[in-house]
Amino acid sequence: METQSSTLAKKIARTSIANGAIKLNIKNPFEWASGYRMPIYNDNRLFLYRSEHRRLITNALIRAAEIMGVKKIDVIAGTSTAGIPWATSLANELGKSLVYIREKPKIHGLKNQIEGIDVHKSLAGASVIVVEDLISTGRSSAKAVQAVRDAGGECRAIVSIFNYGFKEAEEMFAGFRTFDDKNPELPKLYPPCEVFSLLEYNELMSVVEEEKYISKEELSLLKEWRHDLWYWGEKRGFPRIMKK
Repeated sequence: METQSSTLAKKIARTSIANGAIKLNIKNPFEWASGYRMPIYNDNRLFLYRSEHRRLITNALIRAAEIMGVKKIDVIAGTSTAGIPWATSLANELGKSLVYIREKPKIHGLKNQIEGIDVHKSLAGASVIVVEDLISTGRSSAKAVQAVRDAGGECRAIVSIFNYGFKEAEEMFAGFRTFDDKNPELPKLYPPCEVFSLLEYNELMSVVEEEKYISKEELSLLKEWRHDLWYWGEKRGFPRIMKK
């Protein structure tokens, strides 16, 4: 029996492909910020343009909040910058307080990392959920959760629009992996943080296969990529582009 959440996930998947929020290209893979060439690219900002798309995402976020327990939520925290509009919409719908989290504290002024509260105050005693547009490796999202905790907030859940479902992200939110493998002394998330995603990679692939958006051969190559993320491009003549 299909649930309301799974119905919304399928609708988000179809809309993502239709509006270009999710693009697939096996022949000429996309360059990610890491320099790796990947056959899929996600940009959820494209949901902002049309009101019906904004309503679709907002409704799905409300549904996720209901599952998490709306009455237990005091503050909605959006990640800068892509999570801010969705956190704002959700906070407005639920009548909750709103803040947003910078990637790093400002280097000037009051040097805030969390905007919406005075630098001399904290989130102590507040139950906070973080709203993120995308979870890939999980590093920036885990750091956002930790920033809320460092400000005294209780953050046990994060919700994203899309989630690639990478193992390292799962381990990070479960508290088994540090935020940065280059610095193993960095803390791990404790307690672990629960993840709610409106659309996950496997759900996307089910819709892609069902709707025949790509050929069977291309679908097979996408499945190969999912099991060989960091070497898939290089094996096909698309080496990682090293950043200066």
